[in-house]
Amino acid sequence: MSFCARFAWLLLALSACGYSVPGALPDTRLGRLAIHAPENHTAYEGLGRVVGDALRREALRRPGCELVEDPSRADWVLTGRVLRVEGESASLSPVVLELERELTLALELRARGADGREVRGRRRTLRETERYLSSPDPEARRKNRDEALRRAAHVLAARFLDRVAEAAPAAAEAAGAEDPA
Repeated sequence: MSFCARFAWLLLALSACGYSVPGALPDTRLGRLAIHAPENHTAYEGLGRVVGDALRREALRRPGCELVEDPSRADWVLTGRVLRVEGESASLSPVVLELERELTLALELRARGADGREVRGRRRTLRETERYLSSPDPEARRKNRDEALRRAAHVLAARFLDRVAEAAPAAAEAAGAEDPA
């Protein structure tokens, strides 16, 4: 059997077993989204904008998603709060003292559909921990921390929009069942 035939059989076997490509986007259409920057309930200035930006970027990555400003034109309106950012030492050294720090970002997000359906992301599920390099230079430490916050916000945005995408087909089916055309 040739290499190409073996490779084709391998691809067929893997696709039939339920394996999927990590990071693959779900094949659902979110429709029109209005995203409001979450309220920031932390001491970190501008964190609501960082999370809002992560939600917008993640939404734009997804097929069939359009961002709108007017909530009355949206299929889903996203709101929420940045609840907490916690930081602590993650790895220590007797020479340098602190090598890495770890931060945890906790969010509470909500998506309200045009049909009144609601998807909530609770504090327990919308919590992400990220490590970053510590530095004796305060500016380098701040930049590393800010980048870790952006990465954590992006992971949480993807996780939440996955939950909304799972609810989107059910909402579309319910609307189709109520409106016999």
